[in-house]
Amino acid sequence: MFTWHRFLAVLIKEFVQMRRDRLTFAMMIGVPIMQLVLFGYAINSDPKRLPTAVVSAEASPFARSFVRALENTDYYRVVAQPRTVAEADALVARGQAQFVINIPEDFSRRIQRGERPVLLVEADASDPAATGPAVSALATLNLRALDNDLTGTLAAQKAGPAPFEVRVHRRYNPEGITQYNIVPGLMGVVLTMTMIMMTSIAMTRERERGTMENLLATPVTPFEVMLGKIVPYILVGYVQVAVILLAAKFLFQIPMVGSLLLLTGVVVLFIAANLAIGFTFSTVAKSQMQAMQMTMFFFLPSILLSGFMFPFRGMPVWAQWLGEVFPLTHFLRIVRGILLKGSGVAEILPSVWPLALILALVSVAAMRRYNRTLD
Repeated sequence: MFTWHRFLAVLIKEFVQMRRDRLTFAMMIGVPIMQLVLFGYAINSDPKRLPTAVVSAEASPFARSFVRALENTDYYRVVAQPRTVAEADALVARGQAQFVINIPEDFSRRIQRGERPVLLVEADASDPAATGPAVSALATLNLRALDNDLTGTLAAQKAGPAPFEVRVHRRYNPEGITQYNIVPGLMGVVLTMTMIMMTSIAMTRERERGTMENLLATPVTPFEVMLGKIVPYILVGYVQVAVILLAAKFLFQIPMVGSLLLLTGVVVLFIAANLAIGFTFSTVAKSQMQAMQMTMFFFLPSILLSGFMFPFRGMPVWAQWLGEVFPLTHFLRIVRGILLKGSGVAEILPSVWPLALILALVSVAAMRRYNRTLD
């Protein structure tokens, strides 16, 4: 029969256990708070103020009025005014500009003649979700951008068709296929989840099974232990990369215009950074369950703040700064740049050195934590 004293004894015992397992209790409180903050404030599927480069062959009032109307839509933010198209293309290749506005040299003269000149807008469409709303805002912009300039003898043009035509060129993904953006990103997501989880569990398993004492009795240094735990999973990571690339090529027909050799060279840096993070988690966790909890606590903001699921530039500034901490953010820029844009070493270098820095910092932290664990 049910008795209150036995029930209360079990209840008190569980509260005592929860107090002892502070990491699990912190996860139970921290995960809902983190989800609430990220989904409520950081996630935005309608990015605004996207970086835009303007290549203008003339400094006419008509050109300035169009640029001003473009910024008034709140979707565009002029960050550069390169002199040549080649300089603008370099900004797009490095990810420093999402759009390029090309204003021809005879733009104002042809408007005055009623010839409806063509104004070219080039969009980095490697992420269709980021550029879609901004491109849609261009649909009627040519109808009202020059209202204050079409006066006097030009006022009659307001009653007719638009005084100029806006032609959009979607680069890297002309058809706006979502798989072109998602499938390369899955490479980073899969590697992040598996590499961190497997490494963090590997060390905690040693302690749970009692084999850590045997490992400590050997003359193996902490660096040799960490390296020995990491290298096998680097090989496993390359197997995963090969499977994903084959599936991307033959199942989803993802274009691979860049160097696969360059990609495989950068992958080892990304895998090593994630393995070092997992090794650090293993020095903190006391059980495999805690190691998995810490992995998921790290994995959730990684996929939300890295630009994999939601446009990176759609997040507030504080969320973008936080997203720069995660290796996945930089790797997504690298893999999408190489596969879709054909980026070379110069274009991906701004994303490579943060990965190297993260690897160095986390490795130092892992070694310090491991030495403290030995003591």
